[in-house]
Amino acid sequence: QVQLVESGGGLVQAGGSLRLSCAASGTIFRINAMGWFRQAPGKQRELVAVITSGGSTNVADSVKGRFTISRDNAKNTVYLQMNSLKPAATAVYYCAVDSLARRDSGNRYTGRDWGQGTQVTVSS
Repeated sequence: QVQLVESGGGLVQAGGSLRLSCAASGTIFRINAMGWFRQAPGKQRELVAVITSGGSTNVADSVKGRFTISRDNAKNTVYLQMNSLKPAATAVYYCAVDSLARRDSGNRYTGRDWGQGTQVTVSS
């Protein structure tokens, strides 16, 4: 079983910055992609940024140039640095990790796990 613990959300004024962290733990054999999604009230969950095991990144056009995703493989942690925040960024942010791990069944297989979500609120 894989546990993801997120931190770093909060309230910030427009133009400010926040850094989100998500640490994965459990019986993990290999972490593949790690990413961040967000869901605003009344909207569908959307991809914000993803980073592969090799370090390649893909960032949504709406945040490109302002948000940066990175990872520390030694710590099984993914980060999202958010700069020049806008009120439109207000949402619950979820990390997602694709990994080969021992699951509840006792078997090991690749699956996607989700963090509990952290609220980001940007005031105008």
